[in-house]
Amino acid sequence: MTWKEFVTDYFSFSRKDRIGILVIVSLIIGIFILPKTISLNNNLKPVNNDTAWITSLKKLEQRENDNKNASQNFYDDNANSYQYDKIVTDYNKNSTRELFFFDPNTLTDEEWSRLGLRNKTIATIRNYLNKGGHFKKPEDVQKIYGLFPNEYERIAPFIKIETSNRIKYNNDIANKSLQDNQPKNSYSSRYSNVEINLADTSDLIALPGIGSKLAARIISFRDKLGGFYSINQVGETFGLPDSTFQKIKQYLILTNTSVKKININTATIEELKAHPYIRYNLANPIVAYRNEHGPFNKVEDIMKVMAVTDEVYNKIAPYLGTK
Repeated sequence: MTWKEFVTDYFSFSRKDRIGILVIVSLIIGIFILPKTISLNNNLKPVNNDTAWITSLKKLEQRENDNKNASQNFYDDNANSYQYDKIVTDYNKNSTRELFFFDPNTLTDEEWSRLGLRNKTIATIRNYLNKGGHFKKPEDVQKIYGLFPNEYERIAPFIKIETSNRIKYNNDIANKSLQDNQPKNSYSSRYSNVEINLADTSDLIALPGIGSKLAARIISFRDKLGGFYSINQVGETFGLPDSTFQKIKQYLILTNTSVKKININTATIEELKAHPYIRYNLANPIVAYRNEHGPFNKVEDIMKVMAVTDEVYNKIAPYLGTK
C-alpha cells in the first residue's frame, strides 16, 4: 500500500462523518467558552450590597450606649442613696486612725476621730450622750446608728467602761432586785409564805401549781447556785412555766440573802463550770486570765476578763469572792 492510498483510506470522510466532527468540535468549544462568557456577564452586572445588617448593628451599638449613659446618670443622681459603699471607701482610706483603750462615755470628738470614725458617726454618738444616753457595756457601742460592723470589731477590744459607771449601773440593778425581793401581798392568801433559801420540798409542794418534781428541781437549782439572792431566780428553774412562777411569786419571801461564794483565786475550771451561771465558756477564760495576770485583788477585777460583760458580772458577782 502506497502512502497516498494510506492517507486516502484513513483521512477521507463521508458527509455524515464531517457533520459529526463539526458537532463534536462545537461542543468542545462551547464547554470551554460558555463558562467564561457567563462569568464575564455576571461581573458586568451592578452588585447591590445588603447593608441591612450593618444598619441593625449600628442601632444595637447605639442602644447599648444609651443604656450605659442612663445607668451612669441613675448612679450619679442616686449616689447619696448608697452611702454605705461610699462611706466604707472613705473609711478604708483613713490612714490616721489609731487604737487605744477608751471609755465611750467620756471620749471627745477628737479622740473618736483618732479612732477612725467618721464625722457623721461621731455626731450621732455625741447626740446620744447629750440626750442622756449612756453606754453600760461595750456591746452598747455596736448599736450606734451608722457604725459599721468592721468598725466596731476593730475598736471593740479597746473599749473599757469606767468602774464608776459600772458601779452606778450595778446599784440600779441591786435596787431593782431589792424591790423584787419584797413580798407582794396584793391578794388575801390561803397559802403560807415560803422562805426560798430555807424551804424544803414539802414547803414548795404546798404552793399552787408545784408538784414534787418541780419542788425537787427548785431545790436542786438553789443548791447548785449556792442559794438565791433574788426571788426572780426561782423563775429560772428548768421546767418551771412562767405562768406557774407568777402564781407562786407572791408567796415567796427572801430574808436570808447569804449565798455560797466561790474563791475565784483558787477555784479550778471544774469547780467554776459546775456553777449554773458560769459554765465552761466563762470558767476557762477566768482561769486563763488568772494564770497570766496573777490573783484577783477584788471581785470587780473579774470584769477585766473580756468574756465577762456587765450583764454577766451582775449575775455572778454575788457568788464570787477572792478569799
